[in-house]
Amino acid sequence: MGALLAISRAIDWFNERFGRIADYCVLAACLISAGNATVRYLFSYSTNGLLEIQWYLFGAVVLLGAPYTLKMNEHVRVDLVYMMLSPRGRLWLDTAGFMLILIPAGIYLTLLSWPFFWQAFVSNEVSQNAGGLILWPAKLLLPLGFSLLTVQGVSELIKRIAALRGLLEIETDYEKPLQ
Repeated sequence: MGALLAISRAIDWFNERFGRIADYCVLAACLISAGNATVRYLFSYSTNGLLEIQWYLFGAVVLLGAPYTLKMNEHVRVDLVYMMLSPRGRLWLDTAGFMLILIPAGIYLTLLSWPFFWQAFVSNEVSQNAGGLILWPAKLLLPLGFSLLTVQGVSELIKRIAALRGLLEIETDYEKPLQ
């Protein structure tokens, strides 16, 4: 189990770096958006490239930030049963969810999105909008994000199994949303 926990720590470290990249993508998107609006109103100039880079960055925020969000246990839960379970029951439910849903779905989505990216890459696909950008960087975010999320799911699964064995403490508290 020690070797698996070391792998889990390495995965966590790796995804934390992508989480930081996602943080900077938020900043970049805000600066580009503000700059685009400023230039548009002051100089009556705009380009679709500036609009497209904003949605590239938004995609990066979501797809690169999701694994870090999972690592921090800040992901959205839509499970009414989870709140009623004991901490050990929550660990079992998380373990089942990772094994039966997250990891298989992540593998499937990674495999499904890879050809979508690859076709855009080999053809050097460009946006059909005037002044648009090449599309493969945005499409690369799909298999990259899904694979990072899948690997983070493996890390979380390792940690849940270690916690069930009493080798690790994991915070399982869930605060019901105020809405």
